[in-house]
Amino acid sequence: MAVMARDTWTDERLDDLNTRVDRGFEQVDQRFEQVDRRFEQVDQRFEQVERRFEKVDRQFDEVRAEFIAVRRELKDEFIAVRTEMKDGFEQMHRTMITILLAMVGCMFTGFATVIAALS
Repeated sequence: MAVMARDTWTDERLDDLNTRVDRGFEQVDQRFEQVDRRFEQVDQRFEQVERRFEKVDRQFDEVRAEFIAVRRELKDEFIAVRTEMKDGFEQMHRTMITILLAMVGCMFTGFATVIAALS
């Protein structure tokens, strides 16, 4: 069966269409109000998340500052240890040279004594 389109609209049908369109827009308005409320909730959640991230950023800044301080302290300690080791090795080097010179002197004295005793 074929549906035939009406060529004329009565006032009653136009009023009915107008009422239905108005109801539809009211429903759309209500849905938009719900969406707006949801966006407000989302905005509040984002504000909470932002505050948490700010807190995390501050904690990272504190950790970063602590790492920098520890790194500086370790660097200073390594420099001190290197200086102590260098000084120790230099002193040991001087002592070894002194002992070597004393041994060479003793050997020359010994050889000289042996040569004098043999001649």
